[in-house]
This record gives sequence, C-alpha cells and structure tokens, in this order.
Amino acid sequence: MATNTTSTTVCPAPMKATSNGSFQGESPLDFALPLAILQICLVVALTRVLAFLLRPLRQPRVIAEIIGGVLLGPSALGRNQKFLHTVFPAKSMTVLDTLANIGLLYFLFLVGLELDLRSIRRTGSKALAIAVAGISLPFILGIGTSFALRSTISKGVPQAPFLVFMGVAMSITAFPVLARILAELKLLTTDIGRIAMSAAAVNDVAAWILLALAIALSGSNSSPLVSLWVLLCGTAFVLFAIFFLKPALALMARRSPEGEPIKELYICITLSLVLAAGFVTDTIGIHALFGAFVVGIVVPKDGSFGRVLTEKIEDLVSGLFLPLYFASSGLKTNVATISGGLSWGLLVLVICTACFGKILGTTTISMIFKVPFREALTLGFLMNTKGLVELIVLNIGKDRKVLNDQTFAIMVMMALFTTFITTPIVTAIYKPARKGAPYKHRTVHRKDPETDLRMLACFHSTRNIPTLINLIESSRGIRKRGRLFIYAMHLMELSERSSAISMVHKARINGLPFWNNKREDTDQMVIAFEAYGQLSSVTVRPMTAISSLDNIHEDICTSAHQKRVAMVLLPFHKHQRLDGAMESLGGSFHKLNERVLRHAPCSVGILVDRGLGGTTQVLASEVSFKIVVPFFGGRDDREALAYGMRMAEHPGIMLTVVKFVVPSGKSLRHSHVLSVGLSANKMMENKKTLEEADKSDSHDDRDQEEEDNLILSDFVNSCSNKESMLFEERKVENKRDVVEALKALNKFNLFLVGRMPPMARLVERSDCPELGPVGSFLASSDFSTTASVIVVQQYAPNANLQPLVEEQANNGDSYIEVPDTPMAK
Repeated sequence: MATNTTSTTVCPAPMKATSNGSFQGESPLDFALPLAILQICLVVALTRVLAFLLRPLRQPRVIAEIIGGVLLGPSALGRNQKFLHTVFPAKSMTVLDTLANIGLLYFLFLVGLELDLRSIRRTGSKALAIAVAGISLPFILGIGTSFALRSTISKGVPQAPFLVFMGVAMSITAFPVLARILAELKLLTTDIGRIAMSAAAVNDVAAWILLALAIALSGSNSSPLVSLWVLLCGTAFVLFAIFFLKPALALMARRSPEGEPIKELYICITLSLVLAAGFVTDTIGIHALFGAFVVGIVVPKDGSFGRVLTEKIEDLVSGLFLPLYFASSGLKTNVATISGGLSWGLLVLVICTACFGKILGTTTISMIFKVPFREALTLGFLMNTKGLVELIVLNIGKDRKVLNDQTFAIMVMMALFTTFITTPIVTAIYKPARKGAPYKHRTVHRKDPETDLRMLACFHSTRNIPTLINLIESSRGIRKRGRLFIYAMHLMELSERSSAISMVHKARINGLPFWNNKREDTDQMVIAFEAYGQLSSVTVRPMTAISSLDNIHEDICTSAHQKRVAMVLLPFHKHQRLDGAMESLGGSFHKLNERVLRHAPCSVGILVDRGLGGTTQVLASEVSFKIVVPFFGGRDDREALAYGMRMAEHPGIMLTVVKFVVPSGKSLRHSHVLSVGLSANKMMENKKTLEEADKSDSHDDRDQEEEDNLILSDFVNSCSNKESMLFEERKVENKRDVVEALKALNKFNLFLVGRMPPMARLVERSDCPELGPVGSFLASSDFSTTASVIVVQQYAPNANLQPLVEEQANNGDSYIEVPDTPMAK
C-alpha cells in the first residue's frame, strides 16, 4: 500500500497580547504588548540621547531619529542576531509597523494642518520660480540616475514607478525640518528665510502630488487602466474633501468660539475622520497617509479649533509614535549591503546628483531674480534639506518592491547626508551680519525730553498683556514730551513640536507677524495690542520672536537696536499665584532676562507683574494709578525717575518720589567686613585693597551725586506746577530703617526702582540677582501681593562689552529711518 507524504508548512502562532507574568514561567518578550512597550522605550531613549549629543552641532532632531533607527537595525546593533531576535523579532514587526503607521498617520494630519494653502496662493513669483526650479532639475536628474541604478543594482524593477520614485526622492524639500533649521540659524525673519519657507511649502504640496502619481503607477497590476482609475479616484477623494469635509469641519470650527472649550464630540469626529480618510485612500490604492494629509489641509486654520487639535495629539504622536517609524525604517536599512566599489560609487553618484540638482537649480533661478550669489547659494543648500517625507517615499517604494535593499540603503544614506550638511555649510557660507547704524537715544533719561520715546515690550503669554497695555497707556505722556512708539514682541519658543511650524507663517522680513490687510488671523494677543493702538495716540507695532529660549535674547537685543528703542521691558520669570506666592516659570526665562541685561543696547526694565489695573485693560479716562520711586541715587535710580516723570504726564497718574537720606558719615552700602579666620597679613592686604578701591571710586561718587541732584532739582521744579507729583525725604540710618520705610509704601500700585542703587541687599537670600538689592525685596511675597514693580537698569556704554549688533556709520551720511506707521486697518 502506497503512502502519500505531503510536506506541510507550519506557520508560527500569532502573538498573544499580554502575558501571565514571569512568575507563571512566561517571558514578557513573547507577547505583543510588553514587547511593544520595550521597543517604544528603547527607541525613544536612544533617539533622545542622540539628539542631546548632536545638539552642539545644531542638528534637527530628525537626524537623531534617522541615525537611531539605523543603529537599531541590521547595520549596527541588529548585527547581533540574539539582540535582533529578542527585541525586534520578525513576528513583532506587524505590531510595530502598525503602531508606527498610526502615529505617522496623525503626524501627516498635523503637517497638513500646519500648511495654509492661502499663504501658498500668496507666494510671490520669486519664491514660486525657485520652488519650481528646485523640483524640476533634481526630478530630471533623479530620472537620469535611475537608469544607472536599473542597469546595475536594481535590475528587473518596474521601470515607470522606479523612475518616478527616484525623481520624487531627489526633489523633495523637508518643510518641517527646514523651518527648524532656519529658526536655529536666526534666518526666519530674513529675506532668505521667507523665500525658503514659501518655496518649501510649494515643494511640499507638489511632492505629495508626485508621490500619489508614483504610488498609482507602482501597483502590482501592470494594466495602465488600473493606474488611471487610482488617479481618478484619488482626485475624486480630494474633491469630496474640499466640497463636503471642509464645510463640515468649518461648521464645527464656527461652533467652537475662541476662549471656550471645544466639545469632545468635535475632537472625536475629526480624529475619526483622519482614520476613515486613511482607510478610503488605502482602499483606492494610494496610501492611508495621503488621506490623513488631505484632511489636515481642509481643517480650518482660523480660530482655536485647529490649535486645540494640535495640542491634543502632537506630544503623543511626535514624542512616542513617530520615532517608531524611524526605527521601523532603520530595521529595513542594512548599510552593509553597500559594499564594493560599484555600490559606494553609486552612493556618491546619488548624493552628488541630489545636491547638484537642488543647489544648481535653486541658485541659478535665484540669481536670475537678482539674488546675490552668496544668498542664492545659501538658498540652494537650504532647499536641499531632506526629512520625514523622504523616508515615507522610500518606505513606500520598498514595500511596493520598487526599491530593493541596496537601493533603499543608498537613498537613506543620501537623505541623512544632505540634511546633516545643511546647518554647518549654511553657517559657513552665509553669516548675516547684525549691523545697524548708531543711534542716540538709548535711555529714557535724556537732555531733550521732547524727543520720541521708543520701547520694546516683551511678553510670553496672555497673562502679561493687560498689565503691559495699562503700563503703555500710563507711559504715553503728552504731545510736548514726544510721541510714544511701542514694539510689542511676543516671545515664542521654537520647540521640537510640529505646531512650531505654524509660527513660521507669522514671521516676515521686518519681524512682523504674517498678517495681510484682510486681517484673517485672529491671534488674541495681537488683537489686544492692535485695538489699543487704534484707539489711542500710541503707535503699537506687534512683533514675533521665534527661537529657542537659549538664544532668543539675540532677537530681543537685535530688534531693540534695529528699532532704536530706549528701553526694553521684560516680564519677570516668576508669576504670582492666587495665594500670593511667586511661582517660577522656569530657569530658561530667568537666564533669558540675565542675558538681555548683559547685551541690551539700551536701558532695560524687568516687570514684576502683580496685576497693574487688574486683569483687564483700563480705559484711558479711568486710569488712576499711584506710582512711587524710591530714590537712593546712581544711574539706575535716575533712569527709573526719568521714566516716572514721563508717566506723570498722564492725567491719571500720581507720582511720588521718596529720597532716602543718610546722616553724614554713614552709608547704606555693603560694609567692608573681612572674613573670619584670615591671617593678619591677609587682613592687611585686603584692607589696603579696599582702601584703594574706595579712593578710586570717590571721584565717580561725586559725579554721580551731582547727576542725582540735577534730576531731583528738575523734578522738584516740576512738582511746583503739578499736584500729581510729590517729593519727600526719608532719613534712614541702616537697613532696618529702609525696610520699614518701604513697607510703609506698599499701598502704591507701582514701584519704579533702580537695579543697582548704592544700597546693601535687604533680603538675606535671593535667587534673583538681576533685580538688585532693593528690587529683590520689593518682588518678594513678604513685601506685597498687590504692588507691581519695574526694576530699571540704565544703559551704560562701557558696561556693554559684548554687543550683538555691529554699529556702522553710513559713510558719513545721516541715517534715514523709515517712519513707523500705525497698524493697517
């Protein structure tokens, strides 16, 4: 009897979700959920460490994520088969890829949410031409390179899809990555930054259209009718999104007014629409990512609806799920496949072709539009930036069997190299000089009080706005004292979040936010200042500084010089809680204020906000503030008094100056106390040093005293003509007398005090040296919970040893300034 034997293939059992625990004899790594948790933690930890190590090189985080993915793959750690089979076994890749693609789905939704088609439609001819040239030439060269690859390492791949995929991969510019590089290099508000971002936005949309074409051509069915049906159905989906989804989303946005919480149902519907759109486009045969991107494009950009959507999902997606996609790509990348002279030669060919096409196309068309050569070359390297979309194209090509392992590895290395070189090369070839013409009025205290006063008022959030506007209203004085120009600068931290891209649209060449005359933007912060400027005689110009908090002081100081302001107003790094205690906003804001004090080209005031005028703007006719200037002497106190005299011109301001008088032979300065335990010789040396210092300072003290008497006599003369100005003297002998005198003044609304008066510190311990001895006491919760404080530092030319702006005279010609005009209505 014959026996038939058949060979059977046994498929591995699918992984269960959770284990019963190691005590039951089960390894968590054999189950999907604990293994996925381990993979996520490992990927996030590695990419964050790499991002920290690459920070001194000023590289965007995408570089760290790409390198991290490659290191986890068979190129490095994955060469250890035990590690690869334990942490990234083949049976877990379906779960990992699914999680990564869901995260990528929502990330592409966020990218679409950030792209405003209205700004792309308003793109000028120069940026549009640069975008077209930056796409066309590398696309053509990419097609040419594909022939060399198909004849060597990519034999047998379908020709048409391979040509399109190579062209798309060569011609892409990473819009989100470029935004962060420009911000890091302080180029966002320059002409180069504006052109690069406009061109990159056009490039991004064109890349997705070309990608849809490439995917349609890469189907397994070779019939051209199938590709045609895919394109037609994709076009129908886009039209459906524009004419049906967009009105529905706009309706939900209109029912979500600014300042009110958005209904949970609306958030759920929108996030479900992203998944549904991904399902539809995947069914069509394009890719699920395309549907998510289109939904993001049609979501209304005005109002709080889009912003809240971004806040809901960006941290989870960008922080946890997106790095999984880079890990998934890295596990498919085996750099070891690039072996032999032919492979390395093809890698060099691909890199050179990609760089040559982007740089030559962009540089040539830029010079045709009369852009200087150095700036045109800089634009070329900026447009050569690659990123996430490049990896998406390559992964789709690999999944569709259009790119083999070796070609995929070569293209990933090309994307990594071109992005890595962008920052160092742009830094080397283009250093925008911070140059400015010298200007005269750098302080509020000046010989001619009838000149215009310019101030730069900085704020972090809406919490600072009511007090700032009330302070501006109090500072406007009267016409005979000159006009008041206010530059209201919103300090925005550029983080690694995707929503940081939306800030880019608000930056133009002059540092102003991106608003046109139709006023389609509804930024609450700007509306407050704009409305005040239109209703008052003060010229208010909103501005935006977009940078990391480590170097945003450069934007503040540079803008102060360019706008030729006399004083920069900074918010204190602490805010007052409801219980009256001061709570820190973070060490970054603290260091920011210290850097501005060190580098500012003018006087600086730090505002300790305790609600001047309450939490709302006070009408001009209802302003009624009591302001006091504790006067100890010195240049900072004189500057505070000069600012107070300016404010006293307002009919609703009552100004009181309290001069602290010390009996003859005594001083409120730090006493020269020697440390206990010094030897007799050391004590004598210190005593001689102090005596010499006292003699050298005596002449300066006499000059300072003369200056103090001059401004005080000017104020006393003004008091005789105005009932709103009062002067009094307080005799004090020691620090205790000063503290008691200041506490007696805590009913005033606002204190104006110099940062470094000749006074010993009034508090035993303070973490705020930037406020000085008196300011630290006034800012403490022990002193008051209602009185706001402005600590003033007068500009001293000899003290600013590291100016951020290089002053240059215009060949002896007088400096002609473009006049400031009120905001467009």
